[in-house]
Amino acid sequence: MKKLGISLMAIFFAIPIIKAQEEPNPITTAAPFLLIVPDARAGGMGDVGVATSADANSQHHNPAQYAFLNSQFALGVNYTPWMRELVNDVFLGGVSFGNRINDRSAWAASMKYFTFGEIQLTDGSGNPIGVEKPNEFSLDGTYAIKLSEYFSMGVTMRYIRSDFALKSTDDLLNTVNTFAVDISGYYQGEEVNYGGFNGRWRAGFNIANIGPKVTYSDGGKENFIPTNLKLGGGFDFILDDYNKISATAEVTKLLVPTPPIRDENGDVIEGKEDDVPFFTGMFQSFADAPDGFSEEMAEFTWALGAEYVYNNAFALRTGYFHESDLKGARQYFTVGTGFKFKSTKLDISYLFNASDVNNPLENTFRFSLAFDFGDLYEDY
Repeated sequence: MKKLGISLMAIFFAIPIIKAQEEPNPITTAAPFLLIVPDARAGGMGDVGVATSADANSQHHNPAQYAFLNSQFALGVNYTPWMRELVNDVFLGGVSFGNRINDRSAWAASMKYFTFGEIQLTDGSGNPIGVEKPNEFSLDGTYAIKLSEYFSMGVTMRYIRSDFALKSTDDLLNTVNTFAVDISGYYQGEEVNYGGFNGRWRAGFNIANIGPKVTYSDGGKENFIPTNLKLGGGFDFILDDYNKISATAEVTKLLVPTPPIRDENGDVIEGKEDDVPFFTGMFQSFADAPDGFSEEMAEFTWALGAEYVYNNAFALRTGYFHESDLKGARQYFTVGTGFKFKSTKLDISYLFNASDVNNPLENTFRFSLAFDFGDLYEDY
């Protein structure tokens, strides 16, 4: 039973990085749940969000967006079933809250919780010896401020807890407690007339989960947490007072070193040594792939998303996400819709897998609720 927790982690870590190549070279991290997109609005647009308009769930995508909230307060509640075709009690849940303090600044807080459900443990004879509920969660807070009329930045502090320790057995795994920081920026341009329609440019970046390495066992190997870079841009086609179409593009990259190729003695023969401090690893991650530039480029994922909104009350969404076959082969289309009833928003999304690699969200609906209340803001 000691190996059960280790095996459980290995399966979870492998979900986003299973390769279709003959010579896999995956990048694994601790606490990968931090990368899962929690909300159905982004889920309907190929998981893009770093450069979309601000909403209650900006905490995951780009916390700097909170300085551009249209309402004084925004509350978001999310639920994402995970591997629903195999189990029914594994899910990601979360809640986020944003408060635009004034014309220039805002604060926000959120919680994200991932559970593996109940695991029944037995001894060598098959006798039950206990039930465990491995889980991970994070708590974070953000302060965002406008540095100009069109640009804001945000700083986020995050507490992370990853608990795979099996308390019913003499398990070797320890509970991980650590912290991380996000640095984000967001640009939202002025609405400009382009002849037959008005338009607005948007752009954003987020360097998420900057924090120290962690270990799951005493004296065990240290693991990087998923420090992640997001860059994106978009444009709003404001056709009239009732119809708007938004298009967004986004690229992401893990700022974690690529494992080198080693000989039988453990010496590096291709690539660079990956046992480095986390801050060094962030910069090294841009130029350390054993296969050179082509492998470095394969470590970038990209996504496209589109959203049509009618009268700020009804939305249709679609998107596409692409990851190189060399680095995981996650490729999928998404669709979604949204409804607004006074101050309440309901968003739903669905994923269509376009890869030979199974996706834990296949044939799964994702749901989000959001509530906007308080004073309204119009920036320009």
